[in-house]
Amino acid sequence: MPATRILAERVEFRADREQIESVGTARARLAATIYPQSSGEIVSVSFTSGQYIEEGQVLARLDSAEERLRVAQANVTLQNAQQLLARYERIDVDGAISESQIDSAQTAVEAATIDLRLAEETLADRTIRAPFSGYVGLTDIDIGATVNQQTEITRIDDRTELFVDFALPEQVFGRVNVGDTLPMRPFAAAERDIEAIVAFVDSRIDADRRSFMVRAAVDNSADDLRPGMSFRVEFSLPGNDYPAVPEASIVWGGDGAYLWKVVNNQAQRVPVTIVSRDNGYALVRAELSENDMIITEGVQKVRQGSSVSVVQPTANNAIPVAEIRRSITGAAVQ
Repeated sequence: MPATRILAERVEFRADREQIESVGTARARLAATIYPQSSGEIVSVSFTSGQYIEEGQVLARLDSAEERLRVAQANVTLQNAQQLLARYERIDVDGAISESQIDSAQTAVEAATIDLRLAEETLADRTIRAPFSGYVGLTDIDIGATVNQQTEITRIDDRTELFVDFALPEQVFGRVNVGDTLPMRPFAAAERDIEAIVAFVDSRIDADRRSFMVRAAVDNSADDLRPGMSFRVEFSLPGNDYPAVPEASIVWGGDGAYLWKVVNNQAQRVPVTIVSRDNGYALVRAELSENDMIITEGVQKVRQGSSVSVVQPTANNAIPVAEIRRSITGAAVQ
């Protein structure tokens, strides 16, 4: 029988794109809840809610009259110990002062110095300072309030940079690395795209959720994002390589999808499983190799083992592809 005229195309392999979606929550680069180091009465509050505070700036002070007296007393004790040691050292008469007396005087100076430092530390604890620069939050503390070490004074956040933590499925572990750029969108501004840099990838997989955590850094120098915001994380990763065939080449039968491969000018049926579709092409699982010829036009006219004739446009494009397709479609089955 005469060979059936067909159009054919060589198989190319393309990487599948694996779409990843997750939701992350932002936290400030530095965040702290401020508690007093000791109990007492608030005598001054030096900030307002939402204010930007520099590192070391005073936030509040507790009544410190007793602590100041202890510092003064420790100073007096140290001075006395130093004076006694100085007198001992000025005596230049052999045997007048024993070595043990000098050692005791030196020990007394060291002990008095330590007591003074402890008293100064206790006094310093009566002043509450910012541990780093940032914005303070709301506070319910007023002058005259009595607080203890469990009383929250305020919160402070350095939000010049935010960290967004989100979970990714186990199958992409090792394909997202520190330094990678990932796109994400805050739910509060769904139309805004943000580029985040992966700062940390967890070192283990959560055995219950079969996922691992990723932390990405987001520049917030414009100060228009806030800690606690939720972000939609969407990106794609290259997957496995699959044969890419035109969707028009796939035929559906009673036992599933298949296509026709040209082998020695004969049609050979090849079962396929569609993995994904992309711009008129389908990525498939099939027994195909790179540069295998598959029939793209005339698939309904061939049978298993039937002879085929591959028609191609001439080098100068004298015969348009559309005309070839009409001739193939209009040709009678021999």
